[in-house]
Amino acid sequence: MSDDVVRDLARRAGIAVEWQDHAGQARVVSPPVLRLVLAAVGLPAATSRQISGSRRLLTKRSGFADLPPLVTAVAGRPTRLDVGGSESQQAELALENGEVRRVALLPARGRLRIPAIAEIGYHRLRIEDREIVLAVSPARCRSIEDVVPDARLWGLAAQLYGLSRRGDLGIGDLAGAADLARSAGVKGADAIALSPMHALYASDPSRFGPYSPSSRLFMNPLHAAPELVFGPTAAVDPPVSNGLIDWPSVAAAKYALLRKSFESFQDSSEWDGALGADFARYRAEQGPLLYEHACFEALQAARTPQHEWRQWPVDLRDPRGAGVSFFAAAHLDTILYHQFLQWITDRSLAAAQAVSRSAGMRIGLIGDLAVGMDPNGSHAWSRQSDTLLGLTIGAPPDLLNPRGQNWGLTGFSPRAMEENGYAPFLATLRAAMRHAGGIRVDHAMGLARLWLIPEGASPADGAYLNYPVGDLLRLLALESVRHNVVVIGEDLGTVPEGFHDMLEQSGIHGMRVLWFERDAQTGFVPPRGWGSTDVAMTSTHDLPTVAGWWSGSDIDVRHKYGRLGEGVEPESIREERAADRPRLWSAFVREHVGDGPVPSPDDTDRVVDAAVRFIAKTEVPLSLIPLEDLLGQRDQPNLPGTVTEHPNWRRRLPLPADEVLTNEAVARRIDSVAAERPRQ
Repeated sequence: MSDDVVRDLARRAGIAVEWQDHAGQARVVSPPVLRLVLAAVGLPAATSRQISGSRRLLTKRSGFADLPPLVTAVAGRPTRLDVGGSESQQAELALENGEVRRVALLPARGRLRIPAIAEIGYHRLRIEDREIVLAVSPARCRSIEDVVPDARLWGLAAQLYGLSRRGDLGIGDLAGAADLARSAGVKGADAIALSPMHALYASDPSRFGPYSPSSRLFMNPLHAAPELVFGPTAAVDPPVSNGLIDWPSVAAAKYALLRKSFESFQDSSEWDGALGADFARYRAEQGPLLYEHACFEALQAARTPQHEWRQWPVDLRDPRGAGVSFFAAAHLDTILYHQFLQWITDRSLAAAQAVSRSAGMRIGLIGDLAVGMDPNGSHAWSRQSDTLLGLTIGAPPDLLNPRGQNWGLTGFSPRAMEENGYAPFLATLRAAMRHAGGIRVDHAMGLARLWLIPEGASPADGAYLNYPVGDLLRLLALESVRHNVVVIGEDLGTVPEGFHDMLEQSGIHGMRVLWFERDAQTGFVPPRGWGSTDVAMTSTHDLPTVAGWWSGSDIDVRHKYGRLGEGVEPESIREERAADRPRLWSAFVREHVGDGPVPSPDDTDRVVDAAVRFIAKTEVPLSLIPLEDLLGQRDQPNLPGTVTEHPNWRRRLPLPADEVLTNEAVARRIDSVAAERPRQ
């Protein structure tokens, strides 16, 4: 069996056998890596017999019986079916609204073509004895322009866990988000972008990274606010804090409160009243996915400290097996409790979004959709065939990360998505959009391709796997319009050629960040050169704050934790920063947001003032200012490449959420943003 045969199978399966690194050099993926990636997508290639079988699975067939269960189309445009034909074929189209019409599938370039359908939705197309879903999408996602024509809106970016309020027990929650929304709405803000709220692990609060979720279908109950559902309760003073969240301690206190709320709810008249009916309705709507997630949480708590489900007894690894059924029957109350946790968190988010809209925000809360999920989490356990078990998502080597990156996440198998009518992808989108005015898609390049690493291998020993980006973008547009949700795609860093244009054509707003907006002539691109379709930010959770960048404290932190890059000395970075400061200040002076000589590295207040106003002057439809920059803080929320050695995802804001915007420096900066982007 030659390596060329393996490479040919990989190409057919959408795996790139070659790729180009950051320096433009061609790299070749080794056959052993290709075999591992092929096996993970259900196309084993260890022997000649396996390769023959896998090739048969990829062979295109021409019969209607071989059509996938879901085909996407764009409203008003004909769609080709992957079915050969030289004569027209009659079919029946059942629209969502109940209308049934006859359609003729006409031959075009050797394939049959569905005529243009004007109505968007999930329709049913019946051909002979085969019925498929025809998902007809709008041409574009709902955009900020659709919300407010010629928009120049502004908003805030906040780490939800870092918000504070009286009674939050030491961790930010959705009542804090509601408090922030009230005060921000009064100031004229139209959006608050929040860190991910995905479900983590109730029995293991040491796993608190928001971008490493157990499931993206459900939420982290630590962000629930029972008072938003049941009404005001007696305020509880939060524990004394040094500014950092002690996740195990606050989780114990919060889950004790939530358990008490559950028991009180069961014993109250509300159990048989409107709230009880709403809880029952939620459980019915969420169905098996919620039940399996609750089972996983109960099982994991019972298996402590053996958290990884792939190390559980064999009979507990099958979510629909007899062993799990026996366990569930013996732990019905615990499973009901975990369903309650999801219900109360879901309703808390709905209430917080309602507050944002009543405060005058025209977008409201923007949720964050992580790129993947923990392979040891509830989604991977309950839907094993959906995921690429054995592979993890990351990035190939580049200048900042010469060894590459392994994020420890898994993702959906593109073949499984197609075979299941994109059900896992749609469920994930609907969960993210359920109670939001917008979503930010982390690592949006994952819609087109992912760098996948076999478990145990170096991040450099991976391969790119292509995804059906056209189908995914159409489904994203359809769900966006149905949920009235705007979509932002995190498209920073190295992306495939043409990907930015693809996002723009699909109505997905890209991201523009101050540190990356540079050119050879002016040093830093002036606001008028930032484009007119993206979202502008001073920084992100993974990058230095304005004060941290200007002071150079980010260099010290990266050096301390070995994150400068292999062979890079801090002195060279400091020299480069010393040259960049006057370039940035000159850009500020040219735009009349700063004046006078270049401030010293310790004089960060004037620089933060200028940076915030500079971002506001851009022509983009939405400017988002992180609260860390409004407060002039030097520490960034996360230092990529570190796990426990740096206090990632632990910093609390120094002021309560309902007071932070009244701080003198923050109010000054907010006023400058509002002056540049007045409410229309």
